[in-house]
Amino acid sequence: MALLTITTPRGSVTQIKNGSGAVTARLQWDPAFGARHTQSFLRTQAFIDSEVLRLMSSYTPLQTSMLIKSATLGTVIGSGKIKQIAPYAAWQYYRTDITRKYDPRRGAYWFERMKADHRTYILKGAAEKAGAKYNE
Repeated sequence: MALLTITTPRGSVTQIKNGSGAVTARLQWDPAFGARHTQSFLRTQAFIDSEVLRLMSSYTPLQTSMLIKSATLGTVIGSGKIKQIAPYAAWQYYRTDITRKYDPRRGAYWFERMKADHRTYILKGAAEKAGAKYNE
């Protein structure tokens, strides 16, 4: 089952009558529209999720790498939700020093710091996967 399914509304028929006759307009959706756009959306979301996990790992505090693995194990790629399942993840995220002495990129708020550094790359890649043009 897909996490999201894009559907189309029913078509409609409108008729307008005036003194010289009637005009009828019919709105009908392409039956393949929903399936095509659902697949495009899911492919784009999977790209975003996997890139966030990959890029976030170099910002995550590292001692045994279990905090990085907890994000990989707790996340369903394509769901749009990154979950850290380690019981100490929230404490590390909010209460660790912003940077660590051994590696200044690793420390608290690793998702926010990764997002600030790689925002354009992720948005460009998502637009490409969706078949759109990215305008900054």
